[in-house]
Amino acid sequence: MSGFSGVKRAEFDLMAGKHTEAAGRLEALAQALHRELQGAGLDTAPAARLRELARRVTTQADDLRRRQNLAHELQRQRVSLGRSTPAGSFVEMPDRLDDAKALLDGTLAGRAASKVADGDDKALADLEKYASRTGDSEFVKAFLGTIGARGVTRMSGSLATMLRDAVARGDIDRKNRLSISGRNVLTTLSSILAKGTNRKNSTYQGDDFLEELVREGRAQHGTGGGAYLGYQALALIWRAHDGEPPYSKEFMEVVGRDVIVYEREQREDAWAASNDALGRAFGGAQVPIVDLAGSLGLGALLRWGVSAKDPITEKPSSMVESLFHAAKSSREASHALLDHTPPGWGESVLEYLLTTRWGASQYLDDYEPINGMLITATTGQDETSKKLASEMMKIVSNEVRDAFGTDSHGNLKIRNREAFDLYLPLSYPMARAVAANVDEISNLTLNNASFYEVKAKDMAYALVVATSHDKGFEALARAQTEHMRAALATVPPIGVNASNAERFGFTKAEIEHFDMNENGQVDRDDILQFLKDRTLAEARGFGFIVEIRRQVLIAQGLDDKKTDEELKAMVRDAIGLIPVPGARHVGTLAAGAFGELIGKGYEKLAEVAYDELSRQVAQRASEQVPSLDETHRTLAENRLAVDRLAEQLLASAMLGKGMLDGLNLEEQTFIAGIPPRLKPFVDMSSQEYSDFLKWSRTAGGSEDLYTSFRNTFRTTNDVNDYLNLKVPSPAGGNE
Repeated sequence: MSGFSGVKRAEFDLMAGKHTEAAGRLEALAQALHRELQGAGLDTAPAARLRELARRVTTQADDLRRRQNLAHELQRQRVSLGRSTPAGSFVEMPDRLDDAKALLDGTLAGRAASKVADGDDKALADLEKYASRTGDSEFVKAFLGTIGARGVTRMSGSLATMLRDAVARGDIDRKNRLSISGRNVLTTLSSILAKGTNRKNSTYQGDDFLEELVREGRAQHGTGGGAYLGYQALALIWRAHDGEPPYSKEFMEVVGRDVIVYEREQREDAWAASNDALGRAFGGAQVPIVDLAGSLGLGALLRWGVSAKDPITEKPSSMVESLFHAAKSSREASHALLDHTPPGWGESVLEYLLTTRWGASQYLDDYEPINGMLITATTGQDETSKKLASEMMKIVSNEVRDAFGTDSHGNLKIRNREAFDLYLPLSYPMARAVAANVDEISNLTLNNASFYEVKAKDMAYALVVATSHDKGFEALARAQTEHMRAALATVPPIGVNASNAERFGFTKAEIEHFDMNENGQVDRDDILQFLKDRTLAEARGFGFIVEIRRQVLIAQGLDDKKTDEELKAMVRDAIGLIPVPGARHVGTLAAGAFGELIGKGYEKLAEVAYDELSRQVAQRASEQVPSLDETHRTLAENRLAVDRLAEQLLASAMLGKGMLDGLNLEEQTFIAGIPPRLKPFVDMSSQEYSDFLKWSRTAGGSEDLYTSFRNTFRTTNDVNDYLNLKVPSPAGGNE
């Protein structure tokens, strides 16, 4: 056996004893020799060498005694892996002491779990002792090897059954003890199960173990009135998962997909009946298969966040929702579950969950698990994440489109509130999915392109749902802010040409592209033209998001004044960012102004998804400069706030490209020192910061850029076209 050594029990005991005896004799001899040499006035080095030898033998003896004790304990607990040969009987001991201890503890923990499965609630205390061992691979292997897939299923089922008995008997102390211990044990078991079903982990129990989980999940356990479905019991383990380690792709491909299929097999006819005319007349509901806690009326007693002493008032969760909770801990896991069409189905799992099964989620009113899984699955920058994001946008857009029309003023109107409200629980994950792909807004509206199957009209209705959520709107606004900042930062600084392009991180071909006046280098006119083109494109993206948000608030019954207040608060609190330098180059002036911020790592965020990047930028800005530009707090309405934001971003771009270098700085309030340098933003007053922005517009030549952004941002034609509205754009670009 790899990693193990075979020893005869008696001979091993004898060897350990002899080593201990030898160590003592050597130490005594060393002491005697030292006294003799010292008394004779001779060098005591030989005694020192003998004492060192005694120390080494003592260490070896201690190690042998530890192994001897473990071997005895392994045999006493019948954990030892013995074997007989013609030379006699041997005990196989792990070569590493830690592995031997893990083998012992894992086996004992497995036995305690088996006792719990048999109804011994006192064994829970023994099992809780091993919660810290889940990071030990040998422990996990020994535990799962002892209890098996059937034991895992039965243990969680027995735990819930015992808790139900305590509740029924009114035994408050036992109920509280089982509830708290049960949560601890289920969380531990979930971590173990996640590791043991991951093919990339050394604890992987093999494909057969996954198949056995499916068989046990579909099987009935218990007897009589205490019978339950295996998946109902396993769901308690999934719902207890704390995210570490995440569940694997393999687990979701084998077990997770079967859970989805099994529930559909069992509920399809009942769900169809609940949705026909007779079922609706009698208030038919799309009831899912609840987990075992729900089946036994335990509410959330086995979930963290609820006091064991509280009354049982929580609605039950289903086995499928519990699976979603486990899937959200890993993008690979959520992809394996959602990006799949089971044999014989005419729809993907994602489409099924958002259409055919959506009534079951609505019945439970338990949206946190599916929302968490959708956010994990759709906010990455990989191909599968983008595909799933687009699929979600298309599905929800199709479902809500007919719920809207126009009012007498041409604004958005909700014609079917029930149809709209049905998908409002998806507003935040929808917002996060669009935010992660915010560049697609410009691509769809400017280029008449498509995002997989999503067209501009689909995106518009997806944003109707997404911007209905305050935090979702904030995520979208931040993402668009970062998109604009990143877009403006792509132009080279003044003075770059073919000979020095590589030094600044550009290719010769890129320089030719940016050299719009073909004078051989990137100059001020080239940069202004590039910034103008990008400003117009980004203004349309901002306008699309903000105007749809405005229309949604109007449709929900808020008047224009209230709508403006909502948007003003968002801009003031969420996206009033300071200028942030680009990653590739900062001009001489910019280096002085932004030295501290650059050191904080802004430039290292360039490869992060827009959604996450903008979140980090906003967070860092708010942490470092909370007092900047206090005028944000007194803005009269939202569009002026976005104007100020654009002003900041344009000033940042010009500063970073060296367009403000060499300009007259005399008598400016935001300048300090000799030679004059831009004050750090953290040291500027509100008035000084405003003076800097004004100076960058006038002296730097960005007034036209700012005006272009302002007018384009206030144009609502895109939103009118895609939502079939009849709202005129503000006359002259004003509101």
